[in-house]
Amino acid sequence: MEVWTIKKLLEWVTGYFEQKGVDAPRLSAELLLCHVLKLERIQLYTLYDRLAEKPQLETLRGLVKRAGEQEPIAYLVGRCEFYSLPLKITPDCLIPRPETEQLAEKAILFLRGRPGPQRALDLCTGSGCIAAAIARSVKDVHVVATDISDKALNVAAENMERLKLTEKVQLLCGDLFDPLITGLDDTHFDLIASNPPYVSDAEYEKLDKNVKDYEPAHALRAGVDGLDVYRRIIAQASDFLKSDGALMMEIGYAQGPAVRQLLDESGSFAEIKIEKDFANNDRIAIAKKHPKAAAQ
Repeated sequence: MEVWTIKKLLEWVTGYFEQKGVDAPRLSAELLLCHVLKLERIQLYTLYDRLAEKPQLETLRGLVKRAGEQEPIAYLVGRCEFYSLPLKITPDCLIPRPETEQLAEKAILFLRGRPGPQRALDLCTGSGCIAAAIARSVKDVHVVATDISDKALNVAAENMERLKLTEKVQLLCGDLFDPLITGLDDTHFDLIASNPPYVSDAEYEKLDKNVKDYEPAHALRAGVDGLDVYRRIIAQASDFLKSDGALMMEIGYAQGPAVRQLLDESGSFAEIKIEKDFANNDRIAIAKKHPKAAAQ
């Protein structure tokens, strides 16, 4: 009977993932082993010579096979990390990307630079990653987060409860601004942030298997040119922003010019900027509410 130590398993799984083209094979192997063995990543190396038990090996074998078929690791282990926060993740919501952390960082810095209590709106919240990062990092803030998927909001609700953020984050089910009731809710926000669907129909057909076959299509697809949701957000955002508020949105790698044009043509925004990500691709659109737009 073959003996499997943690070291041997880590080396074998990493090599298997390399052959199968799994993203970040070493990290993916570590995450799966941690999940199955109930260990922290550092313990994989401090307990190198520990033997895996037969039931653990059987569980690991099934997960490794699924990962080799490009099923995302985050869905297999049911969790991921975003902005140093541990989040539950299921196939009902997108897996947060490192690029989205840049949007969260911009939002946090903006809110921290303003005096007094702040109100933020997170559209298309999904797992609640942006809302959670803002709520955890900004001392005096209330975040309203909306999503059209009640299943995604159930995941977000679990994340807020685990992170003890339920008093700072209000989750509402509905399409973009629809859940906000003028006259009943406080609909004036210092910041509107969103990582909306922005994949065009043509791009969607070419997505990698681990995205197209597993992540929710409604959270990815945004029409023929990928701009459908941006048009709707931009058309309404000014009505929900305070007079000196800002809109921040994650965008596709080549959508900067088109989103800038939409913001400019709306007449509701000034100081429009397109920020690059670490790979020098368009990634975040930032726009301040125009002084001449209707005051809130």
